[in-house]
Amino acid sequence: MENQTVFHTLVLSGLSDLPSLQLPLFLVFLLVYLMTLTGNLLIVLLICTDSHLQTPMYFFLGTLACLDISSSSVTTPRMLFDLNTQKRIISLQACITQIYFFMFFVMSEVYLLAVMSYDRYIAICRPLHYVQIMHWKACVLLVSGVLISGMVYSLVQTLFLLKLTFCSSDTLQSFFCDLPQLLENSCSDTFINRLLMLFLGILLGMLIFVLTFSPYIILLKTIMKIQSKHMRSKAFSTCSSHFTVTLIFYVTGYFNYLNTNTNYRFVEDSRVTSVFYAVLTPLMNPIIYSLRNQDLKKSLKRALERPQILGKSIIN
Repeated sequence: MENQTVFHTLVLSGLSDLPSLQLPLFLVFLLVYLMTLTGNLLIVLLICTDSHLQTPMYFFLGTLACLDISSSSVTTPRMLFDLNTQKRIISLQACITQIYFFMFFVMSEVYLLAVMSYDRYIAICRPLHYVQIMHWKACVLLVSGVLISGMVYSLVQTLFLLKLTFCSSDTLQSFFCDLPQLLENSCSDTFINRLLMLFLGILLGMLIFVLTFSPYIILLKTIMKIQSKHMRSKAFSTCSSHFTVTLIFYVTGYFNYLNTNTNYRFVEDSRVTSVFYAVLTPLMNPIIYSLRNQDLKKSLKRALERPQILGKSIIN
């Protein structure tokens, strides 16, 4: 058997090879990252401090914001470091660690979006039983189940990665360590890994997809039957926000993980979709929810008015 050199470091392709674009890209994505942290932290802060928002729906939304902060922090700081230094070298251990945590937060978000869909279904279609069904113990158990499921999924994927060897100096065609691109660089037989990725992606992913989107058929019919225009508009606003966030997340994620074509066009397209679901989606979530959610707007307004009221009381 021919001896093969085993590599313990990998090279990331990054977003662009043009030196003139490194600084603009660094500044743009630094701004995106800071806006992501600010927007999601603001949502968490409002939910924790405003008693009007301490309901199951906003408990799940706060959890979503925490997952967005975490998933973005797994990928974006590394990307900013590479744009600033242009080294783009990462150890194999660090790469697999990044994959584990990224898949953990992403898959937890997938499960959480399904839970949020179920929460909206109960709130609109069975409002009289909502308090009995979605009590705080049930909410904590659901979020705990979401996190445990995400941890198990990512653990299974990464354990199979540890058995692979990498004996190629080819560049990893991504700006962060992602599972499909890493498998392309392995000199081991990756059939089991690809089968596992497709099997779990199709079987588990499609099951969660159906559980997430099927309630919207019933929700739409129920919303159209609501007599009050104000209540109908409020129900449609919360559901459309969740639907928009979920749709964007699924479309970009499935394109990257279920497309097995490795030609140049796929490489370029996968970079674009990776930017969407790894960097831009965590930013879009608070924007979409804050723009379409009247309760969050009112809570933010109350938070901004609080220092003014306090200042007037001190003066008086």
